[in-house]
Amino acid sequence: MSERHFARATPRHVEVLEPCAEDADPASGAQFVYLGRQPILDRDGALNAYELLFRASAHNYAEVSDDAQATAQVVARAIGGIGVAAVLGQHRGFVNIDRALLFNDIVHLMPPERFVLEILETVKFDALLARRLTELRRAGFQVALDDVTELSDELLAALPHADIVKIDFLQTERSALAKLASTVRSHGKTLIAEKVETRDDFALARELGFDLFQGYFFARPQVLVAPRNRSPRPGLLRLLALLSRDGGIAELEAELKLNPSVVVQLLRLVNSSAFGLGRNIASLREAIIATGTRQIARWAQLLLYADSGELPWRADPLVQLAGTRSRFMELAAGWLRPSDDEFADAAFMTGIFSLVHVVVGSTPAAVLEKLGLAPQIREAIVTRGGALGTLLRIAEAAGEGADAASIAAGPVAPPGFVALTPEVLAELNLSAAAWFGAHIEEAAA
Repeated sequence: MSERHFARATPRHVEVLEPCAEDADPASGAQFVYLGRQPILDRDGALNAYELLFRASAHNYAEVSDDAQATAQVVARAIGGIGVAAVLGQHRGFVNIDRALLFNDIVHLMPPERFVLEILETVKFDALLARRLTELRRAGFQVALDDVTELSDELLAALPHADIVKIDFLQTERSALAKLASTVRSHGKTLIAEKVETRDDFALARELGFDLFQGYFFARPQVLVAPRNRSPRPGLLRLLALLSRDGGIAELEAELKLNPSVVVQLLRLVNSSAFGLGRNIASLREAIIATGTRQIARWAQLLLYADSGELPWRADPLVQLAGTRSRFMELAAGWLRPSDDEFADAAFMTGIFSLVHVVVGSTPAAVLEKLGLAPQIREAIVTRGGALGTLLRIAEAAGEGADAASIAAGPVAPPGFVALTPEVLAELNLSAAAWFGAHIEEAAA
């Protein structure tokens, strides 16, 4: 097929390119975001779901060097860049996800009733992963095991923690298909035949009792294209400052009205999770209430450092420092006070705002005074006082490779900080770096 067709999505125009898209202009790529989707059909040939796929350009193939990063971009584009309604309609979206992202915040930006977590075949199954999958399924997510090719001990161990199993028709021995399918079905799992490329494959999959089907026999992936959206820094700073001091709905509404691009992303975010509301969002105020300040803060901080100059995102040391420091502080706060979300949020905000003076070329005290930050965050940054101040000192030391554990165990550290041992701090540092790698390149989309 050589035709192109277009689908309008409010508030943004989305173009659906035909698979080859050979006439795309590579030079225009920075102006757009791209997302692939491939249909998953039921036994009657009706559309049941889509698998969402990373695309770096209009050319219909993936160039993935980092699984976590690719998944983060898929999620950000589907929710904030293009919009769930335009990408999925009323169907679910399967998203490939690696081990690092299973333990990451980005999972919770996805409405569980709209997204299926498709566990990559490279993910090693163990007790820690089993507990995490139990948590995610309790939160409403469905879990799919991807690219299954054999009846292994690891598959049998993972089956109780999954809802769906995708069996690879290209890689699975035909002689093993019947037993593999029968075993999975006996565990009550939904069976998907993936990489179905011929009519004979489809007939065999139906005969073996597969529930859903995906592959080139039915359709190649489409590429969705939408204009790239960028957000102004000053407005984002004011918005984050309001959120940090628990600004009221009226204040948030007034600030957001000054930032149309942020409002567009907010409306996409609320639309992604509003299908269960039973009504349309009719006002910005309703969108704020429906989304919640925690989710708004998540999006705003991802956009904060969007105009960082000539350097690419991953090459900008300021962007890397801000992203890893804020996430490290949030993780450390969660480790110290597991049930105190407000403390973790404040720690994250402290990390983000600790470098704002560099962005605007001023001093911390001057910048924070104008923003009207929450007192405990301002004190932490300007004087290094309080529990947040200690966390900031620890984060700074950890980021420089210094002895952060000695600060946590020092005489002026608040009670309980001694739990931040060298081993714990090393683990938090690694997790923070993984989070940065997963999020940062799409933060400007």
